[in-house]
Amino acid sequence: MNHLPLIIKREYLTKVKNKSFIIMTFLSPLIFMSLIAVVAYLTQLNKNKIRVVSILDESGLVSNVFKNSENTSYNILEGMSLDDAKALVQESEGYGLLYVNAISEEKLTSENLTFYSEESPSLTLISNLEGKIQSELTLQNRIKEGIDIDKLKATKVNIEINQESFEGEKTSKVDSVVKLIFGGAAGYLLFMFIIIYGNMIMRSVIEEKTSRIIEVIISSVKPVQLMLGKIIGTSLAGITQFVIWVILGGVLMTVASLILGIDMSEMQTPQQQIMEQAMENPEVNVQLQNSITAFYNLPLANLVVAFLLFFIGGYLLYSSLYAAIGAAVDNETDTQQFMLPIIMPLVLAVYIGIFTVIEDPHGTVSTVFSFIPLTSPVVMLMRIPFGVPIWQQVLSLLILVGSFMFTVWFAAKIYRVGILMYGKKPSYKELIKWIKY
Repeated sequence: MNHLPLIIKREYLTKVKNKSFIIMTFLSPLIFMSLIAVVAYLTQLNKNKIRVVSILDESGLVSNVFKNSENTSYNILEGMSLDDAKALVQESEGYGLLYVNAISEEKLTSENLTFYSEESPSLTLISNLEGKIQSELTLQNRIKEGIDIDKLKATKVNIEINQESFEGEKTSKVDSVVKLIFGGAAGYLLFMFIIIYGNMIMRSVIEEKTSRIIEVIISSVKPVQLMLGKIIGTSLAGITQFVIWVILGGVLMTVASLILGIDMSEMQTPQQQIMEQAMENPEVNVQLQNSITAFYNLPLANLVVAFLLFFIGGYLLYSSLYAAIGAAVDNETDTQQFMLPIIMPLVLAVYIGIFTVIEDPHGTVSTVFSFIPLTSPVVMLMRIPFGVPIWQQVLSLLILVGSFMFTVWFAAKIYRVGILMYGKKPSYKELIKWIKY
């Protein structure tokens, strides 16, 4: 009799009714969104703070380039010594003092520039000051040399080589970045799902083994069915938890925005502010348009279908290994000796995907590892955005499914013997004997 549906149902209900599972399902997004809300609130407070920077320019070369901005106010000091300027800034609790030393040769260098402050100044602010001074001095030097600035700008040439396949499909450099982002996100999501919920399956097996419940269950259920039921049931519980996290996260983000008056879209890091400034550049706008075009050039339908198939196949393959490890040991401490052979292929797949696929998605290394079942779920998902023939995807998927069935077979043998073994720390040699039984 096939007890698999009953085992799946039991495993699923046992997981979702567990108090710790329920608490973490609802508490995790609450904690996570609370952290985001706090960061957003603090960011908003920091954004409303205006930094007052005093400028003492004894050279008279750069004082006119500092214009007040939304978060920075410049106070130009004249007719005072450096010591008086320092005292004034400290008394007024200003953010800092930029001192430009007087020069005799009218050539300003880094030796003539010093920024005084009570604490370490903002990296973004210092970079902004350096950029303003550098641009102004460069302009002044060009004018002194008699260089026509307008002609100089007119002589600037921007080159971007058009890319097109022999079939006539147009691409750009941005296409590779967009494809890497989508492939990397898919591969990393699979990596994290395997780590989190694979460990959940392993702990579930260990708990039932140590509580001796497994001895009653195994008397009427085949080991293969029990193991598959655990894998599928725990996977469904994990998917349920993930969906709840997404829904609760959206609801809590909306509530936080309404209650605290925080606009999450206004959360800006210094890097985002720099990006916004760069967006004003016409060249950056062209890159943005190329990014949008690259997104529409992605094989979205192929990506969705392949993601589901390889995600499920890869997860089931590794889950069977986690279940076998759980059956072989008595506690989580003993699992460490068996975890490395499982984690290493996953880490290797991620590194190959990031450092090899982006450079040569159809090269020998990328292609070979997209067919090896322990790495193919991650590497193939990263390759597909670059255009992988359907026959390669199907072949890789068939190898993955076949490997899963083989893994289930030998994992079930370990499972059959290991779940009834107590008080003995197994070795690799011992596991090989169990497979031969």
